Amino acid sequence: MDLTRHAVDVLPQGGLEQKLRLGRPLRVKLGVDPTSPDVHLGFAYVLDRLADFQRAGHTVVLIVGDYTARIGDPSGLSKERPILADEVLDANAQYFAEQAFRILDREQTEVRFNGEWLGKLSYADTVRLARTMTVARLLERDDFAKRFDAHVPISLSELLYPIMQAYDSVAIDADIEIGGTDQRFNLLAGRDVMPQYGLEPQVVVTFPLLVGTDGALKMSKSRGNYVGITDPAEEMFGKVMSIPDRALGQWWEMLVTGDHPPEALEWKLELARRITARWHGEDGAAAAEAHFTRVVRRGEVPEDVPELRLDGDDPVHLPKLIAEAGFAASTSEARRLIGQGAVKLNGEAVPALDLPREALANGLLQVGKRRFARLTP
Repeated sequence: MDLTRHAVDVLPQGGLEQKLRLGRPLRVKLGVDPTSPDVHLGFAYVLDRLADFQRAGHTVVLIVGDYTARIGDPSGLSKERPILADEVLDANAQYFAEQAFRILDREQTEVRFNGEWLGKLSYADTVRLARTMTVARLLERDDFAKRFDAHVPISLSELLYPIMQAYDSVAIDADIEIGGTDQRFNLLAGRDVMPQYGLEPQVVVTFPLLVGTDGALKMSKSRGNYVGITDPAEEMFGKVMSIPDRALGQWWEMLVTGDHPPEALEWKLELARRITARWHGEDGAAAAEAHFTRVVRRGEVPEDVPELRLDGDDPVHLPKLIAEAGFAASTSEARRLIGQGAVKLNGEAVPALDLPREALANGLLQVGKRRFARLTP
């Protein structure tokens, strides 16, 4: 089994081979930030690589960063992340771990929450940890360096994040840590910190970032360009079909195997079939494709349209209605969709943000190409 298939970095050179020659199951670490509960296809790809190590007989340690999430990982961001409430983080962490077991073998996976050890660090312990890395080394991280040069504030808590994540490797005595290329600095920090506690440094393996449905930026729930592994089959199929042709090559190589059809449309259809079938079965994929053909390609109304009850407001504020129905991530996105003519009532683009309740009652609401609802008074 090729454990480094698609890997971008395997550091240090020859380090993985040395670890494998130890003749024992290796401890392979992956850290998870529970600020969002959903596993999307990009993260599922990394979990698949973790599962490769598991199938090769190694011990997988999935670390849910319930404690570090209270600091907020700034990787790739131009400002500090907002911090979610403790109860939200805890619920997200539990839900995320459950989704991971759709990919990992539950019986062969250690799930650890880093609050278990980070929450017990005294002030003296934290000072000792902070001494393991210099500010100059931290400022080598690309996003910190850019913000520092641009005089954008960097909080001390953000500077602590890489070494706190590195301490996770100390706590579980990691042999290997894997992650996306955006985590390269954080993973290498583990190699810096572990020897300070008398441990052999971990090997770092990074993998490419899957571009989102926009074909430009990495897949991310915060950007809305993601396909979640728990998305309904029809939604999943439609999202895959929405990706630009330039993303087809990367999606195919990272998410499926084998040869693909030469023509772009058939290639995309086959990609959508295979991805949807993995998470919803062959029957689910077939039904999703039939729905896509009927609703998107032929422009017909779905067979089963859910009902959406109108509230008592008159006039009805459509952005609020659309957002609460889950047809848009927010009211601002709903307003943007209305402005683009992507929201229709009985086949006609809605003319305003607010419409009389009587005009909407029993009407067919369409948002984009795939979302429909029958408005009931």
